[in-house]
Amino acid sequence: MFGNIAGRYDLLNHLLSGNIDKRWRHRVAGEVASGLSPKGSESLLLDVACGTGDLSLALFDRARARIIAVDFCRPMLQIAAVKAARKGAGIKFIEGDALQLPFADGMFDAATIAFGLRNLASVEAGIGEFRRVLKPGGKLVVLEFSKPRIPVLRSVFKLYFTKVLPIFGGFISGSRKAYEYLPDSVSQFPDQQALASMMEKAGFRDVGFRDLTGGIAAVHTGTRPTD
Repeated sequence: MFGNIAGRYDLLNHLLSGNIDKRWRHRVAGEVASGLSPKGSESLLLDVACGTGDLSLALFDRARARIIAVDFCRPMLQIAAVKAARKGAGIKFIEGDALQLPFADGMFDAATIAFGLRNLASVEAGIGEFRRVLKPGGKLVVLEFSKPRIPVLRSVFKLYFTKVLPIFGGFISGSRKAYEYLPDSVSQFPDQQALASMMEKAGFRDVGFRDLTGGIAAVHTGTRPTD
């Protein structure tokens, strides 16, 4: 499904979100960069479910760290690699499974995932994998669609996601199924507090979240304990 829409994935992301998705990713990149040591270039970052590489590139711009990006969809990775090469960004792209990351324990200073956690067969297992590969004191930053807190915004968001987006997304991408899957996956994903509780249960500390655009999306953060 994702391979079929890879060629128009960026266009649709930016068009259907009114480019808000770019600002959201830059917020994540800033969150990661602010937690790195002054010598950020010595840090090793992991971007999971990287897709066509937008967050990986935002991380490169803000953190100037070493970055490894993982996705299971080869057509998406191929596009990401081309974009990174054009910018001269030395990002290493790897085809892999988010639930069985091909890395040693305690390897990364920080890890991110944007709009990919809800696609995993097990959200809990995915969070557990992040904890495994992070160094003690390493930071996890999750960007995901969430539940708007304002009733009117929640109703408008639901109408747009379930009625408008599948029509336009399907028309432009040629795959209506992919853009019917999106609202279904969002509706079944835990809300802000529930996801924070899952991160705490997985062993993360200092867990918190910040709503973006009224709660249409949220940035969740947590740290792997040092003891």
